[in-house]
Amino acid sequence: MSLPLPALDPARARQALGAFQSALGAAHVYFDETDIAAYQDKFAVDDALHHPAGAVAPATVEEIQAVMRIAREHRIPLWPISRGKNLGYGGSAPVLAGSVILDLSRMKRIEYDEANGTVLLEPGAGFYDLYDFLQARGMKHWLSTPGNSWGSVVGNALDRGVGYTPYGENTSKICGMEVVLADGTLLRTGMGAMDGSPTWQLYRYGFGPAWDQLFVQSNFGVVTKMGLWLMPEPESLMGMDVEFDRPEDLGPLIDAIAPLRREGLLQQSPTIGNWLRAAAVLTTRDQWTKDPGALSDSVIQAIRDKYKVGWWGVSLRLYGRESVNKAAYAVLEQEMQRLRPMSLRPAEWKRGAPLEASGWTGTPVTFPMQNANWHGGRGGHLGFSPVLPQSGSAAMAQFKRTYARYREHGMDYQASFAFGERHLINVNAVLLNKDDEAMMRKVDPFLRQLIADARAQGYGEYRTHLDYMDLVAGTYDFNDHALLRLNERVKTALDPMGIIAPGKSGIRPAKAAEAAA
Repeated sequence: MSLPLPALDPARARQALGAFQSALGAAHVYFDETDIAAYQDKFAVDDALHHPAGAVAPATVEEIQAVMRIAREHRIPLWPISRGKNLGYGGSAPVLAGSVILDLSRMKRIEYDEANGTVLLEPGAGFYDLYDFLQARGMKHWLSTPGNSWGSVVGNALDRGVGYTPYGENTSKICGMEVVLADGTLLRTGMGAMDGSPTWQLYRYGFGPAWDQLFVQSNFGVVTKMGLWLMPEPESLMGMDVEFDRPEDLGPLIDAIAPLRREGLLQQSPTIGNWLRAAAVLTTRDQWTKDPGALSDSVIQAIRDKYKVGWWGVSLRLYGRESVNKAAYAVLEQEMQRLRPMSLRPAEWKRGAPLEASGWTGTPVTFPMQNANWHGGRGGHLGFSPVLPQSGSAAMAQFKRTYARYREHGMDYQASFAFGERHLINVNAVLLNKDDEAMMRKVDPFLRQLIADARAQGYGEYRTHLDYMDLVAGTYDFNDHALLRLNERVKTALDPMGIIAPGKSGIRPAKAAEAAA
């Protein structure tokens, strides 16, 4: 067995492989062809661009430090993953082909502070793991799950993933990290920098610069533990599922929800999704048409009629004391009825009743991944997700611009507009069939066009697929890309050899960045 790294001669490759096996045990070092295939990006446009050389799976901080030492000695780039389920953005594959995957999925420990509603998690702990853990302890706290919940809680927060409860912006609930740097140094951020501090998961900032967010979407270190705040189980949940009939209803709907979100009446992060976001998990395209190109209006109407979905739909939920929710519900209902919706279905839950199995209750789900089968064949999707102001007119302009590009390139439009407290994220899914060569030839120019269109409006993506990390990083161009140059300076100081995730978010050590330019 050899380690197929282009920078290593066979003798050094065998030495590196032997060192990994000695440090971790042969059972946790994966370099067979089947192993390598398991870590590839199943949704990639070009399968050859991001193939790893293999993978290693440490179970402790000490083993991670040993892997880091071996990687430095043999100049082997490592690509850390928590569980590798970031589908549509690269999965478990690296930016730099030939990297060794640092698979942290064996590290699953969970520590729970029930009194304060916090957890301290290792990267391998998934949403299902945490849900089962909390359920076994009476579900005193809820988590906030993304649409695809089989991934890592830590990994999701580190890539700014979102869920659907008031704690849906998972990154904002991070409180304290433990991190291994490229030189093997182990550090803790925030109050964790004080040995034995009881407030590590209670106060985010500590003393001096606050580093938690600098390890988010970066390659400055390997996060081995992360604190996270959980939402206390509410007394009640009230809300409504609302459908709207016309594409033009998007703007007024955003302008109705935005002030309620900003004033705090609506504390969750609702998502307005188009009809395909719902239909693609219920049916497949070939049941409706064999015609190439974007779906016609008549086919779209037929699908909507069958499943009784609007052109846009949104689920709004209120959490907390029942008396407060009832008062807030009256305001919410008045605002939605003013827009003359196609349908409005109330939803209600009280503590002690069975929980609805949905993201609104923090229950892990995976059924939204069914959309990967929309076209048949080897299905998949890629994401395009620019950040917008909370403005109905801006969202309508973005919708019209993007919808026209989908139709121009013969793609079926699946999109949503997800609320933050002050912003919108326009999450677009480009649904794929990797067995359709004609379709796959269109995908890369289509995504590049979407990124360029957004940049022309001053909109940047909040995360992106491996293929577009350099391109998206380049759109953040104020003062000759001063932010990217700062990131490169930090990377050079902490990891001058570029061992940890070279190219992640477009970041490389200064010399490597100059060579790549």
